[in-house]
Amino acid sequence: MTTLYLFGSAAPPVFELAEVIEDAQARGWDVCLGLTPTAARWLGEQLSELERLTGHPVRSEYKRPREPDVWPPADAILFAPATFNTVNAWALGLTSSFVVGVVAEGIGKRIPTVTMPCVNAAYVQHPAFDRSVETLRGAGVTVLYGPGGFVPNQPGQRRPEGFPWHLALDAVGDS
Repeated sequence: MTTLYLFGSAAPPVFELAEVIEDAQARGWDVCLGLTPTAARWLGEQLSELERLTGHPVRSEYKRPREPDVWPPADAILFAPATFNTVNAWALGLTSSFVVGVVAEGIGKRIPTVTMPCVNAAYVQHPAFDRSVETLRGAGVTVLYGPGGFVPNQPGQRRPEGFPWHLALDAVGDS
């Protein structure tokens, strides 16, 4: 079985991760779940169930030096939902959060990586966002943003069709 690192940051679709994990497992992935610290707080009451579902500890913090890694090596990484902050930090190489550190290092390790932002139409007007998307694409990350990926919604609104998880899982399966 191949290992998928599924990472999520604090955007509303993070509450759908149990279903996404089940879908990924049905596609043959051994899933390890990592979260930004805020996403971990949001899912606090669900973390033990998510650990049971994956069979691995849910991680949101770096391990200490010399501690063994509790996850198998990744064959692929899917980072979704990826917030405005996450996308920009990753593109700049700011690795203060565990999951951003892993994906930043994953570029150098050439681990196939897919991300799908979850940002609203106001955030994407900031000039840093388009630069960050292009930086990540230039580094070999598949960024599902725009037509055929995530299209931003207006602030405070959710997309009527929901977050397009199937596109993200299809893309990571193709990587």
